[in-house]
Amino acid sequence: MSVFMDLNIISSNDKNRLKSIIETAAHLGYSTVAINYVVEPQQKKQEIPKPQSVSDIFDKFPIVQSKSSPIKVLNRLTIIASDASHFRPTNEYKSFDLVAVYPKTEKLFHAACMTFDVDIICIAVAEKQPFHFKRAPVNGAIDKGVFFETCYAAAIRDTTMRRYTIANAISLMEVCKGKNIIVSSGAERPLELRGPYDIANLGLVFSLSEGDAKAAVSTNCRSVLLHGETRATASGVVYTMKKPKTPQKQEESPVSKKAKTELA
Repeated sequence: MSVFMDLNIISSNDKNRLKSIIETAAHLGYSTVAINYVVEPQQKKQEIPKPQSVSDIFDKFPIVQSKSSPIKVLNRLTIIASDASHFRPTNEYKSFDLVAVYPKTEKLFHAACMTFDVDIICIAVAEKQPFHFKRAPVNGAIDKGVFFETCYAAAIRDTTMRRYTIANAISLMEVCKGKNIIVSSGAERPLELRGPYDIANLGLVFSLSEGDAKAAVSTNCRSVLLHGETRATASGVVYTMKKPKTPQKQEESPVSKKAKTELA
């Protein structure tokens, strides 16, 4: 049985609303969700929020439909970058399980694909994509194990956004060929959530194959989590190897004599 995930539940100061969204996600069959803290820096100095402890939301986490286990809740940071200075990983970034970036320009999209240390790159859903996707940076991100995200909640809120969501998603699929795609909700209210099989069907509208559409809410999301774990620990892992002892030799000949022997 597939494990479904929604890695973009918009954070809210209203704890009851957030709790209701997560309960709805569990009822729809999602095993894992991520609370998304979105930051749009206006100056070079940016304030990164501290994620609230998930244990503060629930005393007892809701059980996932058709499963015996409770839903897993993660924290995610998304930086909306319109300038290169907006994405500067700091210690505050380490408080989040996942790190995403929404690049607003083609230059920043290229940097996000090739150099930024992120798990997810977001594409526009509320406006027309301001630049064309190019194969080289997209393939570079895929080679690094980075995933592209499109969200569907905006398409529920507004018909114009729906056109943008579909058009931008199809534009990306033409370049990435359905690889490394996740589809998330971006939900701000419980009514904006849809079941995973409905979202898999939506993936077909985005020009995904049936298999890729299902992977976009299941196995690809799992790969994103693994990428996040690797990113968080890679810089802190040190490998040690015990140096083998070399047998002691008899007195070696002088260097000059040894050199002559080797040249002879």
